Amino acid sequence: MSDLPLWAQALALLALLLASAFFSMSETSLMAVNRYRMRHLAEKGRRGARQVISLLGQTNQLLATILLGNNLVNAALTALITAFAIRAFGNNDQVLAIATASAAALLIIFAEIIPKVIGANRPEPVAMGASYGLKPVVLLARPLVAVINGLVSFLLRIFRFRSADPGATGLTTDELRSAVLESSGFIPSQHRKILLNLFDLEDLQVDDVMVPRNRMEALNIEDDEASLIEQISTCFHNKLPVYRGDLNQIEGILHVRKALALVSRESFSKTLLKEALQPAYFVPSGSQLFSQMQFFQENRQHLAVVVDEYGEVQGLVTLQDIIEELVGEFSTQAPHVRREARWGPDGTVTVDGMTSVRELNRSLGLTLPVEGPKTVNGLVLEALQDIPEANVSLKIADVPLEIVQLQGRMVRRVKVFRPSGGPTATEGGSPPVRPEPD
Repeated sequence: MSDLPLWAQALALLALLLASAFFSMSETSLMAVNRYRMRHLAEKGRRGARQVISLLGQTNQLLATILLGNNLVNAALTALITAFAIRAFGNNDQVLAIATASAAALLIIFAEIIPKVIGANRPEPVAMGASYGLKPVVLLARPLVAVINGLVSFLLRIFRFRSADPGATGLTTDELRSAVLESSGFIPSQHRKILLNLFDLEDLQVDDVMVPRNRMEALNIEDDEASLIEQISTCFHNKLPVYRGDLNQIEGILHVRKALALVSRESFSKTLLKEALQPAYFVPSGSQLFSQMQFFQENRQHLAVVVDEYGEVQGLVTLQDIIEELVGEFSTQAPHVRREARWGPDGTVTVDGMTSVRELNRSLGLTLPVEGPKTVNGLVLEALQDIPEANVSLKIADVPLEIVQLQGRMVRRVKVFRPSGGPTATEGGSPPVRPEPD
């Protein structure tokens, strides 16, 4: 080394420093790179992405090569600086200490911190660029690395350490949900909302989206023909459940267009109406919504009647209801369409008692419990555990509610107040608070 001219030693020092920086930057970028984006770029034909995927497929070989190369280069750089210092200033303890400190400073700043910061902030381009240099190095170092890896594996077995399963590197549902939530700069908000709704679909039941019993439109076959014709002619739906006397006695499902054809030919009769019925499909309350969607898809069905354990009709669920859980409400001209709740200028909104709790949470950004009752009426009755009176107020999940109107044993209308974020006055089962008279 002493025979080399000064410029050659400086050039060798610079080359070793760059090599150490290359290994440090490569390691950081390859470990930080998004593997899913790399696969996407590889499928689009990017050669660098294909090489990155290939290198990441042999992680043990890759890391061993990088660490081996980095340590050899660092050792050579330290030796070169020490030899240069001894040649220039003599061989004593102070010179050796200064040479060691200088080598450490150069390695820490220019071969560790700066390269790793660059690799962490620009992992994809750095990893794809570094793959062209790492690929031949990995191939050349394979024999030596194989010996080192064999020794390491033997030592790990002695300490009974098991390597992670290579097949367990995918994303869980919760991790994928977090990735979607953090992708606001890449995925449009509407698309992101659909993806999040899709994750929630497996946790939902038909009870969460069904049309409740008291909102079902159905034909009573025992009505006179004039009433049946009028109801069919003014019906908004394509299909109607048909029952006999009581809604629990479902006779079948009527395609309204077939009934309208009978009316237009003036050949309408109850007998022909019964012949036009199709068998009703019943689904038990509590069925998983995702399974129901699969059934609709496989059997080309669009409507199912939801029944409880006693066979009593609880409501009906349609394919459109399930799709709306994914993409949101469709625009419709139905005369009874429910408008989405919105806060008024005074921070309140009055809602129907049969409004879905999930729908209310989504519209107003509330956190009312959805594990129990599905409607606001059921939620209030469960909280009070009694048939209430009008003008009774209570708090549920820090949301103030006031019963505005009753209809029989049902809460018809409820005023919802915007939560203030303060402590709940009636939490923990306290009795409802009646408003003070003016």
